[in-house]
Amino acid sequence: MIKIIFKWVSILLLTILIFGGALASHEWYANKPFFFRSYLDRTMIKVAFDSPETLTSLGFLESIGIKGHNAELDDSSQKKSDELFHLMKHVKLGIENYSEEELNDSENLSREIALYLLNFGINSEQFRYHNYPVNQLFGIQNDYPSFMDAQHQVNVVEDAENYISRLSKVKLKFEQSLEGLKIREEKGIIPPLFVIERVLDEMTRFVEQPIEENILYSSLKTKIDDSDEISSKQQSAILAKVATQMQESVHPAYQILIEYFTNLKRKASTDDGFWRLPLGEQAYAASLKFFTTTDYTPEQIHQMGLTEVARIQSEILAILASQGYSTEQGFTQSIEILKAQEAFYYPDTDAGRAQILADYQTILDEISIGLDPAFRIQPKAGMEVRRIPKFKEKTAPGAYYQQPSIDGSRPGLFFANLYDIKATPKYSMRTLAYHEGIPGHHFQIAIGMELEGMPLFRRMSPFTAYTEGWALYAEYLAWELGFENDPFDNIGRLQAELFRAVRLVVDTGLHHKRWTREQSIQYMLANTGMALSDVTSEIERYIVMPGQATSYKVGMMKILSLREKAKAALGKQFTLRDFHDVVLKNGAVPLHILERLVDQYIERLQKITKK
Repeated sequence: MIKIIFKWVSILLLTILIFGGALASHEWYANKPFFFRSYLDRTMIKVAFDSPETLTSLGFLESIGIKGHNAELDDSSQKKSDELFHLMKHVKLGIENYSEEELNDSENLSREIALYLLNFGINSEQFRYHNYPVNQLFGIQNDYPSFMDAQHQVNVVEDAENYISRLSKVKLKFEQSLEGLKIREEKGIIPPLFVIERVLDEMTRFVEQPIEENILYSSLKTKIDDSDEISSKQQSAILAKVATQMQESVHPAYQILIEYFTNLKRKASTDDGFWRLPLGEQAYAASLKFFTTTDYTPEQIHQMGLTEVARIQSEILAILASQGYSTEQGFTQSIEILKAQEAFYYPDTDAGRAQILADYQTILDEISIGLDPAFRIQPKAGMEVRRIPKFKEKTAPGAYYQQPSIDGSRPGLFFANLYDIKATPKYSMRTLAYHEGIPGHHFQIAIGMELEGMPLFRRMSPFTAYTEGWALYAEYLAWELGFENDPFDNIGRLQAELFRAVRLVVDTGLHHKRWTREQSIQYMLANTGMALSDVTSEIERYIVMPGQATSYKVGMMKILSLREKAKAALGKQFTLRDFHDVVLKNGAVPLHILERLVDQYIERLQKITKK
């Protein structure tokens, strides 16, 4: 939880209006600048240039020829974490110097959202170590190679030299990360045994594979092969340096964590929920609040999930019956019969996997040209489909989305997991593409990044209930708009929604009701019809990311309820285009703020009618 807070509060404090023009001396140095945005801008600019990885990810300095940051890595030390908490408190005081009366509506909304994030970050300091920063899904051991592969662009020799420089500095970064792991160990916050076993297996395989096959080597080789600016002689020299750094810096860095986790295994247990940690129940409640932006209790969320699971399963069985399937044996067996049909799967070959990626792209291309009736605003950034890198796909989720760069040089990316071919039935593909791509994450995130005149933190705010709620709503919307006319595609959509409803049950089951990992796996298997490999990785995800999985369904239900509220209030005045403008043009926001924005939209149109 705190890692996500750090990431996004850093952006909040780092990057607002980097593109806003020269700031006057007063605006840069005064305790209270004349303009509210100036205060936010200068703080974010100062810290942004202390985060080279953020600068690379944002990708705007390269377009003006500044690349030095691409040779550096972020400071991952505990001292830097302490500085961020201190900075949050300082910035909060600065923001509070501006009263609501002296700001316009847009500025007040920015002020409210900024304070919401800052207050949560400050109040969560007591839980800053309640996480597992190295786990089977994310952590420096796979974030680092993924970052180098997906975000470090290489077009000329200087870019490659910067890449090599980053390889040479990874050992220090791993040592800094170890500081925090040892503090957690002292506090009794130790990952479950399976987490340690997973990361040890991942890191051991990473260092044992031939250097030429390692993603840090092969990725750079592909990039320089694709460059017209790097000669064959230069390529050979670059790759020789990479091989040296792999041996002298990268492998020793991984050995540091391999040794640590090997020794930590003897302290680990097979209990999995947050309830087992010191202050674990309070930390879980805080996590639920952060991810859902609501005050729902774990018990409320659990019961909400049970109700939704029953409703959605009933709808799926009705469709199966209409297609001639027997449903007397109950939900689980009915889904197993459906899953067993080979016609729904691609060949378990390289060619079959390539066809999956091509078909995903076709699905996205098709819907992208048919959304004008529902959307007035659409993203300018393009989107591509890629396979999740093989080195981490075994424990990765079914898919994920990576935002485009701000300058447009890198498109939005939809990463699909092709490890288990049986986890990608054809009838599930449309829904997954709509969720991760269009009109889901790509629409919402890319549009948010492209909004004019809005502070950058509001273009990229970390409100998971909004962002994931929108993506799940997008699945429903695509079906409403006629892009899933095949009844089996609709089953795929309902299965995806069922999956998110089950998450409400198992997340709270694990961390509140003290379910075991095995108990949670069995519940999800029995109630979703998903492949065992997917269920296992999902349950293990909820264990290391408590609360996050509940945000999807909570957010979707809120967006749908607000849409129905607007329809009921406005009647014929209601249009999807208007509603989606309200939801998308303000960036990601907490759900209570989204409700207020919708209420204001309803009030505006009602006033027009009265005139």
